[in-house]
Amino acid sequence: MGSQLEIRGDAFGTTPDGVPVEVYTFTNGRVTISMLTWGATIQRIETPDRDGQVANISLGFDNLPDYTALSPYFGATIGRFGNRIAKGQFTLDGQSYQVPVNDGDNALHGGPAGFDKVVWTAEPVETSSAVGVAFSYVSPDGEMGFPGELTSTVTYTLDLQDTLRIDYHATVTGKPTVVNLTNHTYFNLAGEGSGSVEGHVLELNAAQYTPVDAGLIPTGELAPVAGTPFDFTTPTPIGARIRDAHPQLLLGSGYDHNFVLGEAGEVGEAGEAGADGLRFAARFWEPENGRQLTVHTTEPGAQFYSGNFLDGTFAGIGAKTYRQGDAFAFETQHFPDSPNQPAFPSTTLHPGETFTSTTTYTFSTQ
Repeated sequence: MGSQLEIRGDAFGTTPDGVPVEVYTFTNGRVTISMLTWGATIQRIETPDRDGQVANISLGFDNLPDYTALSPYFGATIGRFGNRIAKGQFTLDGQSYQVPVNDGDNALHGGPAGFDKVVWTAEPVETSSAVGVAFSYVSPDGEMGFPGELTSTVTYTLDLQDTLRIDYHATVTGKPTVVNLTNHTYFNLAGEGSGSVEGHVLELNAAQYTPVDAGLIPTGELAPVAGTPFDFTTPTPIGARIRDAHPQLLLGSGYDHNFVLGEAGEVGEAGEAGADGLRFAARFWEPENGRQLTVHTTEPGAQFYSGNFLDGTFAGIGAKTYRQGDAFAFETQHFPDSPNQPAFPSTTLHPGETFTSTTTYTFSTQ
C-alpha cells in the first residue's frame, strides 16, 4: 500500500471564450487520478491490476478541444439535475419552469449547457490521510431555466485505502430549486480502449428498478428485478443477458436504467447503511486482471449504463475508438424525472436548506 500523498496542478488549455483550464493530478503512491477544472471532470484513474500492472481505467480525452466540442459526459460532474426531466418541464411551488431539451423531447444532465460544460473553481485538499480537489461553481438564477442561485461544492479526495470519496454540497438562494448531482465516469477495468466490458462481473444491491418509456423516462413503477435480466443481486457478467428480448433492454439498447438501492421498501431510506450513511451499492470485477471497483453511497438510486450509445466516433486518451459496450457508468443519484414524480424521493431544495450527498469508489484487486 502506497502512502505518498501528492498533488500538482498544470495548465490544460483555454476554452474557446478564453478561460484557462487546469488539470490536477493527485496520488497516494498506488492510485493516481487526474481531474480537470472543465466540468470538474475525472480525466484519468490509474490503478494496478493483481500483477501490479498499471492502466488508466476511465474513458477521457487528452486535449481540451475534444472536451469542449464533444458531449459524451466522460468523467464529468453532472448538474444542476443529473439524468432526465420529461420534456424539460417541472412545476415548483405553483411556478412552471422549462429546461432546454437536449435528448429527444427531454432534458438530460441539466440541459445542453449543464455543469459539465463550465469551468469550476478548484482548491487542492491535503490532509494526513487523503489528497484531492474541492471544486466550486455558482449557477445563477435562471441558468438553463432552473430557478434560484445554486452554489455547489464537490470535493474529490483519495485516501490511503485506495478509496476515492466524492462529497457533494449545495445551497440555493432566492427561490427553491431542484438538485440531482452525480459523476459520470465511464469505467473499463481492463483499461480504457481495451474492448468490451460485457465480461465484467457485477453485483448490484437493488431489489427494484424503475422501468422507462420510449424516451427513457420512468413510468413511475418500482419493478422487482427478480426473474429478469436486471437481477444482479448475485454476481453476474454484464453481458450475460444484455441481448435478451426483454422490452426494457430493447428500449435502452441495453442497460440504461435507474436501480432502487437496497431491499424493496427501503426507497429513500438509508437501510443497511453505516454510521456515515453510506450503503453498499455495487461491486464490479474484471476476472482477467482482477481489478475491482466497489461503490458505496448515501443516494437512494443509481443509473447503471452499459455504454450502449458509444458508437466509435470518440477517440480517447490512448487514441483508440470507443465502441458500444466498451465501458460502463454507475451514476449514484436521486431518481430520473423526480420533479414530476411525487412518489419518488424529493429533489427539491429550499433556501436555508443544504443538499449533501456522498459516494465512494474503492479500487482493489481480487
